[in-house]
Amino acid sequence: MQIRFWGTRGSLPVAPRASTIADKVAAALVKASGRQFDSHADARRFVDDELEFAAGQTYGGATSCVEIDTGAGPFVVCDMGSGLREFGLDSMARPGASDRPREWHVFLSHLHWDHIMGFPFFTPAFLGDVRIVVHAGHADAEDALRRQQEEISFPVPFDALAAEIEFRTLEPGGTYEIGELKVALLEQDHDHKSYGFRFEDRAGKVAVYATDAEHRIDRADALRREASAFLEGADLVIADTMYSLGESISTKEGWGHSSNIVAVDQCREAGARRLALFHHEPAFGDDDIQRLHEQTLRYEELTRDGDKLEVLCSHDGLCVTL
Repeated sequence: MQIRFWGTRGSLPVAPRASTIADKVAAALVKASGRQFDSHADARRFVDDELEFAAGQTYGGATSCVEIDTGAGPFVVCDMGSGLREFGLDSMARPGASDRPREWHVFLSHLHWDHIMGFPFFTPAFLGDVRIVVHAGHADAEDALRRQQEEISFPVPFDALAAEIEFRTLEPGGTYEIGELKVALLEQDHDHKSYGFRFEDRAGKVAVYATDAEHRIDRADALRREASAFLEGADLVIADTMYSLGESISTKEGWGHSSNIVAVDQCREAGARRLALFHHEPAFGDDDIQRLHEQTLRYEELTRDGDKLEVLCSHDGLCVTL
């Protein structure tokens, strides 16, 4: 199973200003200290090996979109944020795509705009030989997608899309089989509800997508145990870490998001092997997100009592093999 991150920002797509790029170039030149590079490949090795991630690259600015790929059967993706456009183009063009069914399965965590805004730009939806199945815990998912393509908001109406589009409402507690995957879902604390998804492939590898979930300080123990069981033994947990712990229990309590500290604690309680920080605050620059990652690594180290929890910081373009 491969997990590809096409969009990792929360709430709003962002793009770096020209001055931000200029500052990265200037910092790289200072670090190179007059060094000569014989080729683009040599210069790229310098960027990858000697510059911090935030200095030489970027975490990206597309909103939530994560692919769950087994390499066979229909394409599977979580959420349709602005990263969906690039996913759609790549999935059609990648090697071996012609050997797979022209079928895309989407699992929607919830219906807020940053998680559905990519659908009007999803190229497969415009093709007549394509089937798209939208899976959601919300019975009103179709209403949300149709609404954003009404004439007041978008020039192409939903009914003009050529693909066959089907909507399926899923129920927590059930297990669903999609291609090579078994899928379960869990209701989460978020306005209009959100749902986490647990994917297990035929080799027993497990990835959990659990974004836009708030974990309130007064949450009942039964609910905490239910969330822990959902993450149990996961090879990768993609978790909402938009806020600091202080923000999530004070000024931004009730806003529907969680923190890096809670994510580490939950993964450790569930015996998960790897955590990906996700749904990055749109006001954060690359340095801010890298600092959050470093703080999370330090917290994991200080509180470790047993096996190490590997902590990744997701970025647009990251690919993780389980």
